[in-house]
Amino acid sequence: MAKRDLYEVLGVSRTASADEVKRAYRTLAKKYHPDQNRGDADAETKFKEVQHAYSVLSDKDKRARYDQYGEIGAGDFHTQPGGQQVYSWGPQGQQINVEDLEDLFSAFGGGGGASPFAGGPFASFFRGGGRGRRARRAAPTRGQDVRRRINLSFEQAIQGVTIEVDVSPAGRKRETVEVNIPPGVEDGQQIRVRGKGTSGSDGGPPGDMYLVATVRPHPHYRREGRNIALEVPVTVAEAALGAKIDVPTLDGEVTLTIPPGTSGGSKLRLRGRGVPAHNRAGAGDLIVTVRVVVPKTLDERQKQLFEELAATLENANPRAELAK
Repeated sequence: MAKRDLYEVLGVSRTASADEVKRAYRTLAKKYHPDQNRGDADAETKFKEVQHAYSVLSDKDKRARYDQYGEIGAGDFHTQPGGQQVYSWGPQGQQINVEDLEDLFSAFGGGGGASPFAGGPFASFFRGGGRGRRARRAAPTRGQDVRRRINLSFEQAIQGVTIEVDVSPAGRKRETVEVNIPPGVEDGQQIRVRGKGTSGSDGGPPGDMYLVATVRPHPHYRREGRNIALEVPVTVAEAALGAKIDVPTLDGEVTLTIPPGTSGGSKLRLRGRGVPAHNRAGAGDLIVTVRVVVPKTLDERQKQLFEELAATLENANPRAELAK
């Protein structure tokens, strides 16, 4: 089974604050706790993953080493009963003798052109740059990730779109790539473009580019999770007698039935007309809120008709329940 990124395990971004990491951990730990999922092996596995991810990302030094070296960097030094010093890491507690540790880090691309123990997060244990071991050729180092903001209209974010993104480093010849923005992107969500970060060194791979979405608000639609909300005005007659009206959706107009006697504020649902289905997420709905529009001015005939209607409804007091 492929190893999961610890940030993905907790469902937070790589720039998440300590408080965000803690909140995510508490939510997931409660969700997958064995007491809440007795006999559920999958929940037990996820609970252990969440615990391990939090043990690393909640520790400032371990998190820094994880960001630089990956899972192998977020370990601890131990002295065994016989005096042998080992380094252990990962949820399974993998171990290696300290004497072989520097070779292992070199194989994993650590070091940034020098021994990873000459300074930085491991300097406190390895005084003097790896205990005087011979100098090594610079190990390949992965490039850094970069982030850029993209502006999307409400329709583009909901329905998905293909955009052209400038991925050229500053001062270099302009390079663009086409990026498919999936349906249902939310404001602040990151879209990963692999290999378009800064270049690696000594033959290392480039980093990735993360596009951070800014979704412009729509004058009429409002997103509510997988659903889209829309307020639709109707006349007094349409609300009282019922009607079939045309309602705009992101896919074009559809006919909505207003039941007789519909009150202002009533909510009607158009299934499958919200955020489109994508991956495992099903399609959302369009939630229509009815707003009854009362005429601001009436001619004499209209006023007479309303007065006649009011006379026939004089026993129907809509405020009767307030007196109870």
